[in-house]
Amino acid sequence: MASITGKRLSLHKYVEEQKQENDALKYQLAQIQHLANTGTISFMIAHEINNLLTPLRNYAAVALENPDDKSFVEKALQKTVRNCERASNIMESMLALANGQTQEKKNARLLALVEEIFTCLCRDFAKDGITVEIRIPEELTVWCVSVQIQQVIMNLILNARDAMMPRGGILCIKASENNDTIKIEVSDTGEGIEPADLKNIFDSFFTTKTNKNTPSGYSGAGLGLAFCKKIIAEHEGLISVESKSANGTKFKITLPKLQ
Repeated sequence: MASITGKRLSLHKYVEEQKQENDALKYQLAQIQHLANTGTISFMIAHEINNLLTPLRNYAAVALENPDDKSFVEKALQKTVRNCERASNIMESMLALANGQTQEKKNARLLALVEEIFTCLCRDFAKDGITVEIRIPEELTVWCVSVQIQQVIMNLILNARDAMMPRGGILCIKASENNDTIKIEVSDTGEGIEPADLKNIFDSFFTTKTNKNTPSGYSGAGLGLAFCKKIIAEHEGLISVESKSANGTKFKITLPKLQ
């Protein structure tokens, strides 16, 4: 009897020790996950700010090259200030997203958001042989954190531009609404995505940009589309992609309407 009791006590002690060890490992895993999340968010912020640095540099260069044209310099500096404000808003928005904070959503006119994106990008796509078609109803509104939805659409626009370089093509952004949802599509006539890559396209650190022969001048960190998916999920929406190699790509976003 004493032997059985001793074995039970020994087993109980062993179970307790294993539980404590398991709890310690879970705590360490949580800490590692937190560090990993912090690293991912840092990469995302760097990726998004990089999208704005090129036009900022261009505006500043234009101002320096035309010192005698006061009106021209003033316009360039105004755009520089506006882009700096956008960069600040992006930082604030992404840090809030990383910390799990809920940001205030408002009804925003989608066409105005898209037009502002092209203003911030600075470069005329026609110079790269790209025709831009925007088919968004004038008064169509979307319930969103404006700067976040702009970053999603900007990412898709820049990806489309890269896919169509250097031969050019057609970039089409269109939107429609029904009783419950807003549908946004960003499509291009570029090289398309290989079927084997489609299933991984929204994964963090997955990229199909394997060289630096892109307008943005980098091979890609594989965070742009992961970021897009996270933002759309935060808006209780869905994002999907359709593509065929050498036949272009279409991204579809579905967002709920304010009830």
